[in-house]
Amino acid sequence: MAEITTYDAIGNREDLADMIWNISPTATPFLSAIARNTATATNHEWQTDSLATPANNATIEGASATDTTLVPTVRLGNLTQISSKVPSVSRTQRQVDSAGRADEMTYQIMKMGKELKNDIEFAVLANKAKVVGNSSSTARQCAGLPTYIADNLSLGASGSAPNGTGSNTMTEGTARALTEAMLKSVLQQCWDEGGDPNIIMAGSFNKQAMSAFVGGGTSGPAQRVVDGTSKSVTAAIDVYVSDFGSLTVVPARHQDQSMLYVLETDKWKLAELSPITSTPLAKTGDFDRELLNAEYTLEACNAKSSGIVAALTVA
Repeated sequence: MAEITTYDAIGNREDLADMIWNISPTATPFLSAIARNTATATNHEWQTDSLATPANNATIEGASATDTTLVPTVRLGNLTQISSKVPSVSRTQRQVDSAGRADEMTYQIMKMGKELKNDIEFAVLANKAKVVGNSSSTARQCAGLPTYIADNLSLGASGSAPNGTGSNTMTEGTARALTEAMLKSVLQQCWDEGGDPNIIMAGSFNKQAMSAFVGGGTSGPAQRVVDGTSKSVTAAIDVYVSDFGSLTVVPARHQDQSMLYVLETDKWKLAELSPITSTPLAKTGDFDRELLNAEYTLEACNAKSSGIVAALTVA
């Protein structure tokens, strides 16, 4: 008589690990680096100002005082954008024994909350102009970061800067490979405007292209670090020390991959009319639904502090 094997047996219990592995990224370096502000209307506004250009200021002794010409502040604004997710789970599914989570609705709320955070980072970093929208067919949209940077740019051939108000987009121009000279040019422009950038954000391809400065730039080969004890070689740039200060270099998955953002992070804010919240929806059947949403916009406190290297190849 043949023995019974696992191929023949009936009733063996399934082996399903009590864990759910999610590879999807949730890192949002821009949102993590900037401060929060409160919006109180769908059109969130702020003012910017700058100091007069230094001059040889000499006054005649005993002369009558002459009024200095005053320059008014600049008033800017951005529209709030609503982002939402709606998980829907049947009553039965919430009652059965599920692997990896105690309650399906709780798990979906947690998962979609992370997705909303990614969506917000994507929206505020996108090269898109603000959209007024309407109540029937078009959603209101906030303008993204590149639309406020009209200065301190390195563009490709035929590229053009936006007007800096969030109402039109940047035209990047013909794509070209990233060079250290492009980055140095933008850093110099930022400093000349009075900015002090502290972070460089890049997509995966151009983060590696920037790390190639270590192995091939005018000062590159001397910067490579070899640790003989641990048998490791450090060939990446995590901090870029420029003539105008040190900047942290971070990879960013949710930004425009053809751009390198050079930012002074305390000059940017996320203004929230409503942070991410979860609200139960009325039952219309044998299932539960929740509304997860947030209403927010990007506040460009003074975009002249920052710059962009645009029109970069991504492959």
